[in-house]
Amino acid sequence: MGLTTRDIPLIAWSAAFVVSQATIVRLLGPAAPRVLEVQTAWSADRYRQILGSMDEVDTARFRSHYYPDFVHPAIYAAALRAGASRLEKSTDLSPAVARALDVAPIVSAAGDYVENVVGLHLLDHPEHITDLVVRATTAVSITKWILALGTFGYLGIGFGRIWARAMFRSITS
Repeated sequence: MGLTTRDIPLIAWSAAFVVSQATIVRLLGPAAPRVLEVQTAWSADRYRQILGSMDEVDTARFRSHYYPDFVHPAIYAAALRAGASRLEKSTDLSPAVARALDVAPIVSAAGDYVENVVGLHLLDHPEHITDLVVRATTAVSITKWILALGTFGYLGIGFGRIWARAMFRSITS
């Protein structure tokens, strides 16, 4: 499977994802681990503890990451969908799998937007940090990760099989 013009959207969106992710990581700096901690907090007390562990500089860094993270979900959803489209053109996918690969990135990105809106709101309104809000947001975050990483994993396996078959054919011919 050589590169063709059909690969351009996948390559372009994947490159945009890498740039977007690197930008967010750069903005976060040493506050980066707090993002995953906040996304997986299961209680209001834990959420407050995480936010309270940051000084003013880390809090400013943490806040600043949300703004590019309002573009990032659209980028990773587009990259995953471009990958799904390319895989579908390269191999037979069942209609159910093709549909799941189309929908999962969109639902994941939507969850990311919910998480971002809530996260920014809670930074400005800590009195709204409740167990119910934190648990609901954490459930959305974990679902987002499962859908995005699940799609990425499926694409990796699918392309890996195609590339392995191509390598095997080139070795045996």
